[in-house]
Amino acid sequence: MKEAIKKLRELTGFGISDCKKALEENDQDVEKALGYLRKKGAKILEEKSQRQTKEGIIEAYIHFSQNLGAMVEINCESDFVARNPDFKKFAKEMAMQVAACEPQYISQGEVPPELIEGLSSSEKEEFFRKKCLLSQPYLKDSTLTVQDYLNSLGAKFKENIVIKRFVRFSLGG
Repeated sequence: MKEAIKKLRELTGFGISDCKKALEENDQDVEKALGYLRKKGAKILEEKSQRQTKEGIIEAYIHFSQNLGAMVEINCESDFVARNPDFKKFAKEMAMQVAACEPQYISQGEVPPELIEGLSSSEKEEFFRKKCLLSQPYLKDSTLTVQDYLNSLGAKFKENIVIKRFVRFSLGG
């Protein structure tokens, strides 16, 4: 039980009591408990999504070849969270994600309707997976989307965390 709780904490950032409860309610099945905690995290974020995010950081990533780079602005509710190493790590990873995966939009809601007009539902999903940052597979764990990772971080801090904007630069591009 202790190992399962430890694993869930590492994967989700939830507290010991939340992880223990998730395991108890899901017959000690780590995968089911993980799904349970992700849903709980999404619910927490939904409740907090209307809160203003006036704090945060701007993070940059420059590729070692120095011909590619990206900057992201990640906002949160408190400077306490903005200074947290896990929040800073998330911002750095999002800058790397933008540099590597070339998203054009943060979310599906930003895509102009005329771009996806006439596409089948599977073609739309593929378009969103490639072009929308939140819909992309997370670079460090392709079993998660960026949105899933963002949700788990928001649940961990119990704050609204928002990717506000990003820009990608490539030499000659």
